[in-house]
Amino acid sequence: MCSAETAYRLIVLGLAACGGAAPEAASPEPAVLSAPAAAESTAEDATDAAESLKTEYPLTIDNCGLTYTYDAPPERGITMNQASTEVMLVLGLADKMVGTAYMDDEILSSLAEAYNSVPVLAEEYPSQEILFAGEPDFVYGAYRSAFGDEAAGPREELMGLGINAYLSVVSCEDEALRPESATMATIYAEIKDIAAIFGVPDRGEALVAEMQARLEAVTETIGDDAEPVKIFWYDSGTDDVFAGACCGTPNEIIRQVGAENIFADAEGNWATVSWEEVVDRDPEAIVIIEADRSPADEKIELLTTNPVYADITAVQNKRFIIVPFSATTLGIRNVAAIEDVAKGLYPDKFE
Repeated sequence: MCSAETAYRLIVLGLAACGGAAPEAASPEPAVLSAPAAAESTAEDATDAAESLKTEYPLTIDNCGLTYTYDAPPERGITMNQASTEVMLVLGLADKMVGTAYMDDEILSSLAEAYNSVPVLAEEYPSQEILFAGEPDFVYGAYRSAFGDEAAGPREELMGLGINAYLSVVSCEDEALRPESATMATIYAEIKDIAAIFGVPDRGEALVAEMQARLEAVTETIGDDAEPVKIFWYDSGTDDVFAGACCGTPNEIIRQVGAENIFADAEGNWATVSWEEVVDRDPEAIVIIEADRSPADEKIELLTTNPVYADITAVQNKRFIIVPFSATTLGIRNVAAIEDVAKGLYPDKFE
């Protein structure tokens, strides 16, 4: 068994029983802006092309049914979720931020210095009183709850106060405006939008190019000869189970590594399923979410000690891959999650 007690970790238990030796634990730090050597030339070419980009103001952005006009880059941004915070920080926009909130995991160590320079307004969502005290001109959230009545308030109301906002499109208040499924193209578009809004489109293009290059390297390493592995994406639950379904980030990560989501026929980003369904569908590997509210170690203990689950192939082979909850939201962590899930599924190919 190999393990690392880190904010971002991969654990593969008993892979020798799956036809290969257990690989070393994944790096605790997803290398967000560092493409693998095999992908460097592609990323460098795209970076060179991106350097000539400039935002032309006024800039119009259509976001989840609202149209925003920017006459200049925002100067006082507030981010309401970890994914939005990390997008801003990796784009080098800490100096344009007057507040952050609601972290699911520790900030990436590569972003810690920048993160520590920005006030944390609340452990979860700040009240409107606290938010308005920061005099924001831009509020950015990854979840619709960021713009709930107990948080920033509806985006229409913020617009009436002269505060622009951006909501990740997978969380649009009107579900008809959401994409059919979350994809890497979705986060690429979001990164480019944020970069354009803040007048740094070159940084957005360069980041997207490096992310794309890293994914191409994963695809090439896996190759065309790998048999798709049946995966159960296990978020939480003991009686019933909260599982990755057809249309969210977990399904996209599974798709990117050429595997098969056993609950791809379940609607929505997440679905509540029964253990009977899990046993019947017999996953060959289980991706287990690490979260304070539902620790991965407790779920592994449940899987390996309850005889009801003893016939599941993934349990028999102790083939478990652990990722943090923050990797299940569209953002800059998704590429590292794809890389590490691929290593967990095909260790021999990534030696």
